[in-house]
Amino acid sequence: MSSVPAGVARDPGIEAAEIMAVERRIRAYLRRTPVVELDAKDFRLGDFRLFLKMESLQYAGSFKTRGAFANLCLRDIPPAGIAAASGGNHGAAVAYAAMTLRVPARIFVPRISSPAKMRRIRDCGADLVVTGDCYAEALAASEDWVQESGALAIHAFDQRETLLGQATLALELEQQAPTLTAVLAAVGGGGLIGGIAAWYQHRVKVIGVEPEGAPTLAKALEAGRPIDAEASGIAADSLAPRRIGEQVFPIAARYLSSVCLVTDDDIRAAQRALWENLRIVAEPGGAAAFASLLSGKYRPRAGEQVGVVISGANTVAVNFDLQEKPANA
Repeated sequence: MSSVPAGVARDPGIEAAEIMAVERRIRAYLRRTPVVELDAKDFRLGDFRLFLKMESLQYAGSFKTRGAFANLCLRDIPPAGIAAASGGNHGAAVAYAAMTLRVPARIFVPRISSPAKMRRIRDCGADLVVTGDCYAEALAASEDWVQESGALAIHAFDQRETLLGQATLALELEQQAPTLTAVLAAVGGGGLIGGIAAWYQHRVKVIGVEPEGAPTLAKALEAGRPIDAEASGIAADSLAPRRIGEQVFPIAARYLSSVCLVTDDDIRAAQRALWENLRIVAEPGGAAAFASLLSGKYRPRAGEQVGVVISGANTVAVNFDLQEKPANA
C-alpha cells in the first residue's frame, strides 16, 4: 500500500455545490442504489463495520451510468450524436443513456471486452464497433470517428462532466452512511476515485485499489504525473486503460489517502467471498476494492466504518464450482 502526497498538483476545482447541482440534474435517470451494512467478522476480518455500496444495481450495471447522463444532460449534443470508447461498462452506460434520451451513439470496444458487455451495448441500440486489443486502441478509433463525423466524444474518465457524474455516488453514499471513516473504490482511468475524492476531500480517508497488472495511479504517483503503465490481468476490460486521467491525477494526488495493489488471485477470492456470503455476483473490476480488505492489503483500525463500492455486474456467468445436484438426484 502506497501513501499519496498531498498538494502535489493543482486540482480542477470540482466543488460540492457543483456536484449537488449535477446530482439534481441527473437524479431522474438514476437508481438510488442500496448500501448493505455488515459486520466485517462475517468475512473473518477485523472488528469494524462494513458498508457495501451496491452500484452494480445501477442502470446498465455500474456507476458509469452517472457519468454518462451527466455528459448528455450538461453538454450540447450535435446531430451526429455521441461516441465513446470503453472496456465495456462505460460503453454500456453511454448506450443506455443514449437510448433513454434518444441520441444516436457509436461505441468502440476492444476485443478483450466481455460478451455480456457487448450484448448490453447492442441491446440498447447503439452502433457497436469492436476494434483493437486494448482500451487505448479502441479510444484511438473513437477519436478518429469523432473527427470524421462531428460526433461528441464522451470520455470514460478524463472529462469534467464524467467526474461530476461519478461524484454523485459519493454524495449519495454519504447520505446513506454518514459516519464512514474510509471509502475504498477500484481505479482504472480514475473517474470514480476522482469523483469520490472530490466529494469527500479530506473528511474521510479515500483509498484507491488497483490490480497489480494495471497500476495506472500507483505509477503516476511515483512519477509525479500520468504515465503509461501495464494493462493486464483479469480485470483488464474495466481497470486497465494504461494511463490515469490528466484531470483525475491532481484530484487523486491532493485528496487520496493511499493506493493498494491487489493480485488476480485476490480479486478471484473476493468474487468468491461475495458470492458465498451474500450471493452477490461481481465482475473482477467490481470486486477489486473488496479484495483489498479480504487480502489484508488494506487493514482498517478497530471500530472503523468502511465503505466499499461494488460496481460492475456485466458478466456472462460466474463459476465458483458451486453447482448443486437436484434434490432428487
